[in-house]
Amino acid sequence: MQEKREFPVKDDITKLSNELTYRRYIMNKDQIRKLFKELTLSEYIALHNISTNNKTSDIYSGRTYLKELADKMQLTIRQTSKMVGNLRDRGLLSWSHDGNGSEGTYVTITEMGQKLFDEQEAVLKNYYGRVIEKYGKENLVLLLQLMKQLETVMSSEMEGVEMQDDDEFSE
Repeated sequence: MQEKREFPVKDDITKLSNELTYRRYIMNKDQIRKLFKELTLSEYIALHNISTNNKTSDIYSGRTYLKELADKMQLTIRQTSKMVGNLRDRGLLSWSHDGNGSEGTYVTITEMGQKLFDEQEAVLKNYYGRVIEKYGKENLVLLLQLMKQLETVMSSEMEGVEMQDDDEFSE
């Protein structure tokens, strides 16, 4: 026997979408930024990816290619280049290229970049350690799994919206 699926009424969808939008806003607003002193959240995420590649990538000798970083962070190459340039100018990354540059540009984390990343990671570990202690590890793992599922659905729906927008412009 097939299970009957109930769909929320329009008012429920409105309430849920507003609550979800609000919660994402609150999480992304200034609360988390208070934990970051010398790095932005985006810079931390970039350094995390670069540092991880540096420690685990035998194939690329610790290199992180700009395109790979842009894809992972869901940024354009231009946005990624701007951020990487800023990190390089602050001495946190070195930025180089293979051959004449046509084979790709890559970054590696400097000693100063690794030190700053490690300091920031310790601040986050301390904060989230207290949060996990109060919220519960199992609850957080479940929440992260559900968030990942939700993000997958939201991304696929966004692709549908983008395709509809493209269709409107091509008519």
